[in-house]
Amino acid sequence: MKISTKGRYALRLMIDLAEHDTGGYVPLRDISKRQEISAKYLEQIVVQLSRAGFVRSTRGAQGGYQLAKPPSEYTVGDILRITEGSLAPVACLEHEPLECVRAGECVTLEFWRGLYKVVNSYVDKTTLEDLINRGRAPDFSI
Repeated sequence: MKISTKGRYALRLMIDLAEHDTGGYVPLRDISKRQEISAKYLEQIVVQLSRAGFVRSTRGAQGGYQLAKPPSEYTVGDILRITEGSLAPVACLEHEPLECVRAGECVTLEFWRGLYKVVNSYVDKTTLEDLINRGRAPDFSI
């Protein structure tokens, strides 16, 4: 599984909105400059996030975007699934019930299920707030 730039940039956009929340709306051009991401590309991402109800927007001189909920209420998994779709490591796990004709005799199926469970558990227990707090923590590495 490889997370695309769209998924990675969606996380960066959401973190930027959280870190620059002053109660107003944050212009996309400001996020673009801080994150060094094309405003055009961010527009595509923010549309998906807006449709999912993750961000609110307003137009005009004071226009921009803001989170619809506190950072603690967004998981990394929620954000990635909006931009990436399923996080299943193999196509046969993308649908329930399994549609694979070989599922009954597949010796690797339980391995893929286990990996999928671990990935989902990790991304679903990590919130936007967790990422922000980790970024603020002092670095003790040598």
